[in-house]
Amino acid sequence: MSTENRPTPVNGIVITFFSTASAVGKTLVACNMASELAREGYRVCLADFDLQFGDVCNYLHLEPLRTLADVQRTMQVEGDSCRVQDFLTPYQNGDVSFSVLAAPKALEEAYNIHHDYAVRAIRKLQTQYDYILIDMASMFSTLNLAMLDLSTIVTFLGIVDFIPTIKNMKIGMDTLKMLGYDKNKIRLVLNRSDAKTRISLSDVQKLLGEPFYHVLPNDFRAVSQSLREGIPLVLAKDHTDLGDALKALVARYTNHTTAPAETAKAQEESSWLSRIFS
Repeated sequence: MSTENRPTPVNGIVITFFSTASAVGKTLVACNMASELAREGYRVCLADFDLQFGDVCNYLHLEPLRTLADVQRTMQVEGDSCRVQDFLTPYQNGDVSFSVLAAPKALEEAYNIHHDYAVRAIRKLQTQYDYILIDMASMFSTLNLAMLDLSTIVTFLGIVDFIPTIKNMKIGMDTLKMLGYDKNKIRLVLNRSDAKTRISLSDVQKLLGEPFYHVLPNDFRAVSQSLREGIPLVLAKDHTDLGDALKALVARYTNHTTAPAETAKAQEESSWLSRIFS
């Protein structure tokens, strides 16, 4: 999409990536969505707010000179005159580029991040970018709740590999509802949908009380290659079903398509899972 033809939001759209379990693919999806949005011509900033164990820079093979911790230290001295864009790390692949706000490098720095400074940083970035994507840790922390409040869209990632993961997804969905978030703001995305499992996806959707907004297939080989090369799947030369599914998710978010996502055999018969949680 050319710069002349792309719609420019008045204030940058904030998309958060959240889950209630680790290793569900938040960072992978966030990096790929940032890449695809940038490929379409949008101004994109990807913020790594998994403060202690953020992997965005590892995924993209970046070595940031400055991080969110540096932003906070500068804001404490300069206040609102701090230019957050001066603390970003550029990612470039061919003609595609976007910015990254890296997580702190040291655990001590991560522990000392205050959510007020993170909020101020995102609000400043909203004036500079069309899309701000935020990769978050898997918890209901003060920082995460502040980011959820700022979000235009919350991408709630989940997998259905075993019972504890599903239990935590339900806790997460119930908590988001209890906190009063508009259900239209929450996009439940299923990752690794075709991984081998005996769990009925229709049962999971009944348990959560919401259908999956979008489903992403499992492709361990393609993901492993992407991580080794530091090139997101949507920018890779080789075609993959997962890369196409990630592009389709971005197309839905940007209203380039109205086709509903496949709901992963939602018509399967009820099985033992629904009885466990009933």
